[in-house]
Amino acid sequence: MLKFWPTTIAFVLGLIAFFVFQSNLQLSFWYLIIWIKLFAIIQFCGAYFIGLNFHLTSINNLNTSEKKVLLTFDDGPHTNTIKVLEVLKKHDVKAIFFVIGKNIQGNEAILKQIVADGHQIGNHSFSHHNWIDVWSTKKVTQDFATCQKLIEQYQPNTKLFRPPYGVTNPNIAKALKQLNLQSIGWNVRSYDTSIKDVEKIKQRVLSQLKPAAIILLHDRLDFMPELLETLIPAIKEKGYGFENKI
Repeated sequence: MLKFWPTTIAFVLGLIAFFVFQSNLQLSFWYLIIWIKLFAIIQFCGAYFIGLNFHLTSINNLNTSEKKVLLTFDDGPHTNTIKVLEVLKKHDVKAIFFVIGKNIQGNEAILKQIVADGHQIGNHSFSHHNWIDVWSTKKVTQDFATCQKLIEQYQPNTKLFRPPYGVTNPNIAKALKQLNLQSIGWNVRSYDTSIKDVEKIKQRVLSQLKPAAIILLHDRLDFMPELLETLIPAIKEKGYGFENKI
């Protein structure tokens, strides 16, 4: 599997080789353009597809061969999280909630309830800023550390982290190493933030279901309780159980 540093070194060596041999071999500059485009495509895919483990190693599936899945929720705590917790309790399902630090203020009771109900919480950055993926290592580390300090007040020693937007890069990788956090990805993406039809989201998740699946959802969405009311029984009907931790 491709990794950031070996790929970058290979790219630089390719550039050097081109300029060294270009005159003698009369190489077309189209080769250079193709080489640069290929590198750019690899970099883009490596950053935006967390399952590739290009910049850092994420846990993208459970360590089991059994028919078990794990529900994960991003972007809370939110007022809708309360209803999500009610549905999870009704169906006796545990999950991981990756929370945004800035959302905790005013929602402290919700975060306490998440922990009291036996769920795990993880770091989803403090700001979830639109441009966080281009921030410096220092700024990114400070942002993640601020969120970590907040969530450890509710669940000490938690080390779970999910990158904002699922984007990874060298600076985020360095920040996680400094803070000793473990990136958690997924292998079933619901696209619940773009698909608004509950039935379509449900069918999309069910069509991707597999043993050891980590399912990505968002507890801030208004329709999430409704989705869970039908999705959880449908998953159980397929013979799957629910894991309660990574």
